[in-house]
Amino acid sequence: MNPIANILQSYEVMILDGALATELENRGCELNDPLWSAKILLEQPELIKQVHADYFAAGADCAITCSYQASFEGFARRGFGEEAAADLMRLSVRLAVAARDEFWCNPANRTDRAKPIIAASVGSYGAYLADGSEYRGDYGLSESELIDFHRPRLSVLAGAEIDMIACETIPCLLEAQALTRLIAEFPQLTAWISFSAKDEIHISHGETLADCVAWLNAYPQIVAVGINCSPPKYMPGLIKAARSKTNKPIIVYPNSGETYSTENQTWLSHGEPDSYHQLSQYWHQCGAQIIGGCCRTTPADIKQIANWARTP
Repeated sequence: MNPIANILQSYEVMILDGALATELENRGCELNDPLWSAKILLEQPELIKQVHADYFAAGADCAITCSYQASFEGFARRGFGEEAAADLMRLSVRLAVAARDEFWCNPANRTDRAKPIIAASVGSYGAYLADGSEYRGDYGLSESELIDFHRPRLSVLAGAEIDMIACETIPCLLEAQALTRLIAEFPQLTAWISFSAKDEIHISHGETLADCVAWLNAYPQIVAVGINCSPPKYMPGLIKAARSKTNKPIIVYPNSGETYSTENQTWLSHGEPDSYHQLSQYWHQCGAQIIGGCCRTTPADIKQIANWARTP
C-alpha cells in the first residue's frame, strides 16, 4: 500500500505538517539537549500531541512523529534500557495517532479532506550525534555500519501503527542507500527519503540531488524523494533536478531560511521574506507534489499552503 498515492489520487498536493521541535520551543520547551525533541517524550508528551493536533487543524495530511532524534544509543546515554527506549519510540507514534484519530472523529473535519496519515520519522545518523553532521554527512561509516545503526529503531517503528517511514535530513547518498537496503528487509513498508542540501544542485555531502534521485528511482518501496530542512531559496532548482530523474512524487519541506549555529545552538538570521502561500505555490509549479515545513515553520505556515491547495 502506498498512502501517498492514495492522497494524490484525490488532490494535486499532499500537505505535510511543519516543524515539531521549534514549535515545542515556541510553547516553552527547552530543547538544548542531545535528545532534542525526543526529550519532550519524557517530559511533556501531551504537548507533542497538541502540536500534531494543531497541524491537522491547519490542514496537514500527514503528521511526522517525534522520533527524529530518538535512538537506542541516545536514550542509553540517559540510562534507559532497550525496552524503555523502544517504548518511547512507540509513544511517539501513539501521540500522533491519537491526535489524528481525535481530529478525524469530528465529522466537520472530514470535509474536503483525506484521512491524515502518520509517517514515523527516522533521522540521519548525524541527528544522533547531535553535532550538526546531518548537514555534512562526514560520518566515516560504511554502508553496513549505517544499516546496523538504523535497524533497531526501524524494527520498532515498523511494528507500530504507522502508515509509512519518513527518512529525513539525509546528507549523503551512502546513507540513503543504506536506508533503502534496510527498508527492503521490511517488505510491508513504504518510505520517503528527503535530503539536506547545501545549494540548488548538491546535497550536503556534495553529491548532486539528481544523481541521488536517479539511484533511488529503481526502488519501489521509496515512494517519494526530495529535500527538507534546507533554505527555501534552494527549492526551485532542487525540485527541477529531482523531477528530471524520476516520476515519483517530489517532496519538499524546507526550513524557514534562517541559519542555525551548532556551536551556539541558536538561530542567527532572519527567514525568507515571502509568505509560505507564495513560496509553496511556486514549488508546486516547479513540480513538487508533497509540501510542508521544517525548522521554524509553524501551523500558520501550513495553513497558508492549505489556503490555496484545498480551495475548490
